[in-house]
Amino acid sequence: MASPWEFKPRGQSGLEISELFPHIAQHADSLAVIRSMTSKVNEHAQGNYFAHTGFSFMGHPSAGAWISYGLGTENKDLPGFIVLQSGAAVPPHGGVGVFSNGYLPGQYQASILKADGDEALPNIKPHETDATQRQRLSFIKSMDDRFLREAAEPQVEAAIKNYETAYRMQTAVPELCDIRGESEATKKMYGLGSGDPLMESYGRQALVARRLIERGVRFVELSCISSGIGAGGPPNPWDQHGKILEGHGAMARQVDQPIAALMTDLKQRGLFEDTLILFTGEFGRTPFSQGSDGRDHNPFGFSAWIAGGGVRGGTAFGATDDLGYYAVEKISSFYDYYATVLYLLGIDHEKLTYRFGGRDFRLTDVHGNVLKEIVT
Repeated sequence: MASPWEFKPRGQSGLEISELFPHIAQHADSLAVIRSMTSKVNEHAQGNYFAHTGFSFMGHPSAGAWISYGLGTENKDLPGFIVLQSGAAVPPHGGVGVFSNGYLPGQYQASILKADGDEALPNIKPHETDATQRQRLSFIKSMDDRFLREAAEPQVEAAIKNYETAYRMQTAVPELCDIRGESEATKKMYGLGSGDPLMESYGRQALVARRLIERGVRFVELSCISSGIGAGGPPNPWDQHGKILEGHGAMARQVDQPIAALMTDLKQRGLFEDTLILFTGEFGRTPFSQGSDGRDHNPFGFSAWIAGGGVRGGTAFGATDDLGYYAVEKISSFYDYYATVLYLLGIDHEKLTYRFGGRDFRLTDVHGNVLKEIVT
């Protein structure tokens, strides 16, 4: 089943991009597209774990946790790893475990913020005076410190840090999500006020993501919102086993303008060269139809892209066969993807390890090669 959308050369590089993404296409010369991605699994929950953690089952740290652990924090008032939601967005299949700290200390687990909620984080508003709260936290800290001296338990130390971060977030989070000070031109660029509720909802996430990046948060993940078309529902909004023309069309409209706006905004503010933007699914879709107008899962060959600091923009890496079914040239995986991401962040993926259960674990397991051809 041929693609219902035309692919055209874009930018000075001539990188071919689908007409599904006209706004992202304007940044063609900033994108490095990996056309030979593969996954070890063909089911959503396992695929989401593999794409997030490098392992196809729960219990391991998410990439955001690893990167926060490896780079530390630039903002003591906010977590280093934040997942944004809005509207009816929910965690993908696999649940909140895909955002887990795993066996890393607890402060590296993702915090989920509702970018458009009355309270971005439940119970973030204090219900007692600051003096009373500080007195209570000081007492808890003294008890935890005493226990820590006796037990030397890393999770207790993490709990102490989380208490303190949560206290400071009471002020930082409401200010972060208050976008009233943003210009009308900026809001319009992200799709706010467009009249498309899904684009507006996702655009709100993208705008808050820029505000998080400005504040030094290490890793920010955005959440797509179901269009109501297709089999996947809220946890799997791109899962078009039928009606792919309508389903992918709706999902692309949701994300295209906001993501392009985020890239433009970062460039205008001088932040693009210090930021990596990652765009991928857990696997691809078959080149043949499922039923009459859908596509099934395809872990054998699909595309992902990276843009931002240190990326060789306007490049295409690898290739699938003539049908777009199997990767046949420079075959890659999430191990290589994250080895490259860590390299661009100044980290050797083989040295970012954590000892657990008698073994040194890492995001790339025992695999991974840096894709040097997409690095400047």
